[in-house]
Amino acid sequence: MSVYTTVEETELQEFLSHYPLGQLVACQGITAGIENTNYFVTTTQGQFVLTLFEQYSYEELPYFLELMAYLNEHQVPSAHPCPDNNGQYLRYLNGKPAAFVQRLRGKEMRQPTVEQCAVLGRELGHLHVVGCDFPHYRANQRGPSWWHGTGKRLLPYLQGTDAALLRSELRFQYGYSAIDLPRGVIHADLFRDNALFEGDKLCGIIDFYYACHDVLLYDVAVTVNDWCSLPDGELDKIRMDALLSGYQERRPFADEERRAWGVMLRAAALRFWVSRLKDLHFPRAGEMTHTKNPNEYRDILKTRLDIPPLSRPTYVHPLQNSAASLW
Repeated sequence: MSVYTTVEETELQEFLSHYPLGQLVACQGITAGIENTNYFVTTTQGQFVLTLFEQYSYEELPYFLELMAYLNEHQVPSAHPCPDNNGQYLRYLNGKPAAFVQRLRGKEMRQPTVEQCAVLGRELGHLHVVGCDFPHYRANQRGPSWWHGTGKRLLPYLQGTDAALLRSELRFQYGYSAIDLPRGVIHADLFRDNALFEGDKLCGIIDFYYACHDVLLYDVAVTVNDWCSLPDGELDKIRMDALLSGYQERRPFADEERRAWGVMLRAAALRFWVSRLKDLHFPRAGEMTHTKNPNEYRDILKTRLDIPPLSRPTYVHPLQNSAASLW
């Protein structure tokens, strides 16, 4: 959510004229995040978030906007996209696809409480349940194929133990290439800065622009790795248990998911370590940008190497399969 494309006031006023959202009052660029250009926009009718999409084509974006509308309409706390005067969610602004969504109340929780973790887990479980009936499909563009391709590009930039860890984990995850777990719509990026709270009330889940169809347990692992990690990367068991218990109030885990828990935690840590290394070594130019520390997820990955299953300790044999799918 950095600012890569500058929008002048006159340009924004003209863009707003195509929406029933009132007149422009104020606009401020958002520096958090790394993928798209985002502004907070205040009009005479309310507060909104304007997103200019830097990575996706116009044709790719209806999936995300339709998903946001669908989830909002199925009681998942999330922002609904704003239709223009012709009922469309998407337009062009400064040569980029752009959309308005509702600006939700609340703020991110840098140090979430046990109760907030439980609430988030329940809503993630709810999202996974209702998302199964979403009629559109999108593959995970940052799934295992991406990890392997990007990881190979990054290896020349790493040294010593970091290079060895990346090589080892890529091999390990490929050993689980054919693992068969329940799938559906996932958020894929449900970090603390993508959930807004007022006290213990979850006001909304935001930033669905990595959403896709993939392994549900992987989405839970992504969330736990961020919400339940201590500064040294170790898991806070109390917060993790609260999040997982909340999740299972809406969607209980299958036995095969319990057995694969450690694998998924490692997969989720690997994905974000690789992503942050890419942003560090292959940065994109932007007026205001924010790059996150890759060492945080390197350390998280190190602490996940021996995580047991969620149920009784049952060994899961690595699957030797040369199928194209790396899951």
